[in-house]
This record gives sequence, structure tokens and C-alpha cells, in this order.
Amino acid sequence: MFVRDAMTTTILTIGPAHTLRQAARLMSARRVGSAVVQDGDAGGFGILTERDILDAIGMDRNPDLETADAHTTRDVVYAAPTWTLEEAAEAMTRGGFRHLVVLDDLGPVGIVSVRDIVRCWAPARLAA
Repeated sequence: MFVRDAMTTTILTIGPAHTLRQAARLMSARRVGSAVVQDGDAGGFGILTERDILDAIGMDRNPDLETADAHTTRDVVYAAPTWTLEEAAEAMTRGGFRHLVVLDDLGPVGIVSVRDIVRCWAPARLAA
């Protein structure tokens, strides 16, 4: 199986000025564990995850004042839709993260998470 078979194609995109509370509310409403942070001024993408928000609150940061920009991971590992799920799992394990932004020539086309990979692998293992 490939990343394109497992990825979520509905991407939550937020701006760098969103507060952590706003980001958390949007993520919760969409039932997703990450948001792509698009910074038009910097011309790039980053990712904000539920773990980033949890860490900020754990460090007593005010979620109404802290912005997504301050907690966004910019050194993002991207996956191609044509990667195998094994390649995606290896990248996640190597990097210690649970979400990969999936890019094609036009930009982000999806997000693949550990949960997405497990969801695809579990039926195959049960059938074997």
C-alpha cells in the first residue's frame, strides 16, 4: 500500500497568527491531530500537532496568547503520495513524530498519521 491509499485528504490549514486555543478548537472540531501552518510571508509550510499544544500548556504557556507560529515545526519531513506505508512508518520512527505532510508538485495534498497506517495494516494482518 501507498501513502496515497492511507492519507487523509482533508487538510486543516491555519495561519501563523492563530492562537493555540483557536488551533485546538479547529483540530477538535475536525477530529484531527495536526494542522498545516501556512505562512504566506515566509513562503512555506509547517505543522502544528496536538503534542505541540500539549507541551506548550504543560510549560504554562497561555493558549489564548501563544500563537501557532511560536510552536510550529518548520523542519518538516514530507512524504510523497507514492511512498510505501513502510517508508512513511520508517520516516516517522526515525524522526520521532506521528504525522507526515504529503506533498505533490502543487503543495500539500494530505496528511498521513500513524493511526492511518495502522488502520490500513490491521485488516491485512487479520486476513493473513
